[in-house]
Amino acid sequence: MPTIAVEGLQKSYGAVRAVDGLSFTVEAGEVFALLGPNGAGKTTTVEILTGHRRRSGGGVDVLGFDPATGGRAYRERIGVVLQSAGFEEEFTVRELVRLQSRLYPRVHQPDEVIELVGLTDKRNARVKTLSGGQRRRLDLALGLVGAPDLLFLDEPTTGFDPSARHHAWDLVERLRDTGTTILLTTHYMDEAQRLADRAAVICGGRLVALGPPDDLGAGSRVHTITFRLPRELSPVDLPALGGDLHADDGSVAIRTEAPVRDIHTLSGWALDRGITLSGLTLTRPSLEEVYLELTGESEHDN
Repeated sequence: MPTIAVEGLQKSYGAVRAVDGLSFTVEAGEVFALLGPNGAGKTTTVEILTGHRRRSGGGVDVLGFDPATGGRAYRERIGVVLQSAGFEEEFTVRELVRLQSRLYPRVHQPDEVIELVGLTDKRNARVKTLSGGQRRRLDLALGLVGAPDLLFLDEPTTGFDPSARHHAWDLVERLRDTGTTILLTTHYMDEAQRLADRAAVICGGRLVALGPPDDLGAGSRVHTITFRLPRELSPVDLPALGGDLHADDGSVAIRTEAPVRDIHTLSGWALDRGITLSGLTLTRPSLEEVYLELTGESEHDN
């Protein structure tokens, strides 16, 4: 039985439908990424799944509960790390994590959780003295201390420096290895690529793609051929190819919708002339490229 089962989920605000017939499942023990531009319905979906917002229609089952009516029994089994949270500024980190732990029947030891998120040296510091990245780590600690079966992570590494992001990624992978199911929302495609077993891309409240990150680009028509030309040749010597060609100091990249044809043409041309095209590779689009294509966004929209 899936940990999360969503069927035809809808949420409307007057004439605006923020979530429009969304359906997906999340299996036990996997990291599932929910991707989409601002306003796509990600946060609304997470709020419905955590029981913080009522749906307008459709079915939702999480850990065997309807989040809208699951009450305390449901909340005791989930952890939630929202995009932003308010803290009591005068508490120390350790005091706040210990206080949160008393709300749950099953807990991780507060000091262990504080160490896990990398705040050991700040455990006696007051919250008001923490940096933005340290506060985000505290968010993670508060979400984990209740030993959740299911953890919701909404943009968990926003404001992290590169080192802290990688530390958080290692933490998520360790949690998955212990059997924790994780639903992740993120705007960082490298984060989704690294962490997610499967990803759903939503746009306008609707599902537009679903699958492992490496497979989402399988249906994309645009591939990239890259190689280096021998020094005695220039791009004008290449045969006619169907894609867009970009060259820089001997390095050539061709974006093409007919990769098999162009590889065949290129390799035949090279063999006929006894030429070696060093570093010849054919790659599918990156997850970020696929995401931009699926959502209709451009790099200049953000």
